Amino acid sequence: MRLLFLILTLLTSNAFAFSMSAQSWLETDDHGNLLEGYNITEVRSIASITKLMTVIAVLDSKQDMQEKIGKFTRGQLVQLALVKSDNDAAKALCDKFPGGRFECIRFMNEKANYLGMYRTKFIEPTGLSPMNISTALDLLKLVFEASHYPEIVRASQTPVLNIQVGNKVLSFRNTNPVIGKRYNFIVSKTGSTNAAGSCIVVMVDTDIGRRIVILLGAKAGMRLPEVEYLVAQS
Repeated sequence: MRLLFLILTLLTSNAFAFSMSAQSWLETDDHGNLLEGYNITEVRSIASITKLMTVIAVLDSKQDMQEKIGKFTRGQLVQLALVKSDNDAAKALCDKFPGGRFECIRFMNEKANYLGMYRTKFIEPTGLSPMNISTALDLLKLVFEASHYPEIVRASQTPVLNIQVGNKVLSFRNTNPVIGKRYNFIVSKTGSTNAAGSCIVVMVDTDIGRRIVILLGAKAGMRLPEVEYLVAQS
């Protein structure tokens, strides 16, 4: 309720001019046509948005999703990496990639190049490193690619991930708390580190059509209000 109240206040108050805190951002329509943006080609750290490419690499490798890796299956690790943004899950997926972590990272960078993400670089699978970099414009291409993977769409529409391990059911909340409450998300991935700031990429269906929003370097606690502001006023 507090978030909704904030958005309504920002939209209706003549006394308050909304100022985006994100250092780089864009909004497009469903065809990728730019509606508005700022510093869209600036290279920045991208934090856990990295995990979208990690998962894409795993899915493209056609590995067995039912294979156990520790106490979880590969498919469950995919969901954990996306829903909970679990770093250990992303590491395990990359370590078990054919040829190991080196080949996983190489594939991620080759995939980025294939997609035309020429200002993007990955050096590890979680996003913890500030050297995982991209631009808002490059990430637009990643979001469109991610939307073609049912496993990513499913994670982007899961407010709470429940996984049974033995006699216990473990529950993990999505790092995007709006999921399941407003809008229909096709792709959603958050990220946050000191170097990257607060980040988010979404492809979302709204009353005015499908929108893609990418924010990099937002202030803590502002990425969701800023996404909703852009969607509401477009």
